[in-house]
Amino acid sequence: MTKQINTTTWQQRIRSYSRHPGSLILFLLVCLAALITAAALLFVVGYILVKGIPHLTPSLFEWKYTTENVSLMPALINTLFMTVLALLFAVPVGIGAAIYLTEYAGRGNKLVNLVRITAETLSGIPSIVYGLFGSLFFVKALHMGLSLLSGALTLAIMILPLIMRTTEEALLAVPDSYREGSFGLGAGRLRTVARVVLPSAIPGILSGVILGIGRIVGESAALIFTAGTVAEVANSLFDSTRTLAVHMYSISGEGLYLDETYATAVVLLVVVIAINALSSVVAKKLSKN
Repeated sequence: MTKQINTTTWQQRIRSYSRHPGSLILFLLVCLAALITAAALLFVVGYILVKGIPHLTPSLFEWKYTTENVSLMPALINTLFMTVLALLFAVPVGIGAAIYLTEYAGRGNKLVNLVRITAETLSGIPSIVYGLFGSLFFVKALHMGLSLLSGALTLAIMILPLIMRTTEEALLAVPDSYREGSFGLGAGRLRTVARVVLPSAIPGILSGVILGIGRIVGESAALIFTAGTVAEVANSLFDSTRTLAVHMYSISGEGLYLDETYATAVVLLVVVIAINALSSVVAKKLSKN
């Protein structure tokens, strides 16, 4: 039965394409673009794995960095610290702003339009500009110095527009019938948002958080100006640190540790994939509940 349905569907498509040749051309172009994108991604990932896996040695995972082992362990731990700290600053503010814009501010409000335009503008600013701002404001004006805290605050500002816009789109995608049904049962606006709207929008919100994590983990330019390049595990929020991306930039720039750079790239790739997989699992469980 399924084979008959599939055969009928393909026959209908062939007839449609024969009547409209332009649709067939567009369909082929879209398929070609998808294949090129997938091929490019597989090539990059495969190249990194082939060049990096043979150079993954135990010395790369020693606790203390030296010029002999070029250990990435301090940078890996600092990356996790930086990611968690930046998300703690950015996620509550971004989600809270999105809830206000979608649920409390009137639709068509001039303030809403202004904030949206500002967020879209901030999303397009190069990371080096954020780094210069963080260096002038957090490092010098607030006297935080090159530190984990300065870098995390700078990254929080960088990913804030992304989290806010994706959360806003996720909230807008929730049908108004959900809100009307909750109001009809006597629930207030706050209870409706907390118990009805947010649970329905969690997958979309987490997708924005995942994109933010990807930008945090892969950022180097902004952190060089705000967090520094010290290859030690941060003992406090005001210690200078380096993340995996900055670690890769530093050792590759010396020209002596290219093999270790590829190995670090493999670890960075695994970290990003693991974080994305964990976030997807959490999103599925929360959406079921």
